[in-house]
Amino acid sequence: MYHKKPQGWFKHIDFMLWDVLCLHLAFVLAYITRHGWANPYGNRIYFNIIFVYTAVDFIVLIMNDTLKSVLKRGFYKEFAQSLKHTCLVELIIFLYLFTTQDGSAYSRITLYLLAAYYLVISVIVRILWKKLLIHKFGVGHRALYVIATEDRAADTVEHLRKDGHGYSILGLCILDRDAKGETVSGAAVTANADNVLEYLCDKWVDEVYIALSPGQPTPRKLADALADMGIVIHVELDDSVGIRQQQAIEKLAGRTVRTVSMTMASTHEIIFKRAMDIVGGLVGCLFTLLLTLIIGPIIYIKSPGPIFFTQIRVGKNGKKFKMYKFRSMYLDAEAKKAELMKENRIKDGLMFKLEFDPRIIGCEKRPDGSVKKGIGNFIRDYSIDEFPQFFNVLKGELSLCGTRPPTVDEWEKYDLHHRARLAIKPGITGLWQVSGRSNITDFEQVVELDKKYIREWSMGLDLRILLQTVKVVLGRDGSM
Repeated sequence: MYHKKPQGWFKHIDFMLWDVLCLHLAFVLAYITRHGWANPYGNRIYFNIIFVYTAVDFIVLIMNDTLKSVLKRGFYKEFAQSLKHTCLVELIIFLYLFTTQDGSAYSRITLYLLAAYYLVISVIVRILWKKLLIHKFGVGHRALYVIATEDRAADTVEHLRKDGHGYSILGLCILDRDAKGETVSGAAVTANADNVLEYLCDKWVDEVYIALSPGQPTPRKLADALADMGIVIHVELDDSVGIRQQQAIEKLAGRTVRTVSMTMASTHEIIFKRAMDIVGGLVGCLFTLLLTLIIGPIIYIKSPGPIFFTQIRVGKNGKKFKMYKFRSMYLDAEAKKAELMKENRIKDGLMFKLEFDPRIIGCEKRPDGSVKKGIGNFIRDYSIDEFPQFFNVLKGELSLCGTRPPTVDEWEKYDLHHRARLAIKPGITGLWQVSGRSNITDFEQVVELDKKYIREWSMGLDLRILLQTVKVVLGRDGSM
């Protein structure tokens, strides 16, 4: 999923949560400093004002673009922006108190201390959080691949390096001559016009930037192939692109480009989707804790070993992450998978589904050929094994709704057009899971349903999928 303003604050919505937490910490410290050791939330008057503070803080974060280019700012710019934000919040709060004539009910010292603490704490937390994201997870450094004609290559690379903050240039392809192996302005030429798609199939990229000679049209076959892979494409104007995808004219690194993506979302849609993920993730984690107390001992008794199962999955744009599940299979399940591959119901081994899976805890085939189900089947039939994935949702690796993340061995077999499934953040559930998933044995149908979800995405669609998921699970339609 792509947003029309890729450099905006919306990409770092988790910063908003940290800011709200900083505000509440400042509130507690200010109250204790002024009134002594007591619970400020137990005081109805102060509980009301912190509720107003939270709402105002959230609105100012959005309307004032407080978090715009947050990953780019150094200490002094961060302090200046935080000071501006804090003063604006305080100004609105005092205007609110003046309008409602409630100012006399509050200690002015408490409110001043709240502002001071909030400023200091938010600056420190933002700087530490930025360092963690950038250093450990590479956030803010999207892999960008440049495709250009020879006359535009050097200038484009230099300009993106100078002004294209948030992008890390993965490599360069020169279209009008074979320069593979050369270096242009510090960027390695890794492909030519004939093998660039093959290269991009092996090296995951987030976005592609195309810069061509004036008047030269974008190679239609190349552009269509990139779009079919689900890669976001930025085409520097002037040229006319006839790619059958959603398009927008915008600025990138100060230059006008036509951005092409399978789907585009507004700022409010992105905020709402992430907010829904966070709320759903918190509720799901609570249920996971309760299920662990009930299901955990049963799993251990039936098959001694870890209660949870972790597996490396491939997420948005090929980024790998560790996905969590309740263990519903015996410990040697992965080793047996190769032996059972011939019985796989999904063609080409691009996914793995069996009619009878002996790896599942308690699952046995009777002499008459019927199947005796065990606790593992129960866990999978009601999708109980999926609940630990709500932790992945909170971490931002999964969404509630999306495409299903493949295993590493599955995505290694992908053709170009299969990669479109990973153009968005994967989800716990999705369109194909609620579209008769047990009857789908052709992986191409799965891909088409995932592409349909990406192209037609809306919050309404997500809500319908979530409701349908509940219906499917309660109907015992297999595991997800």
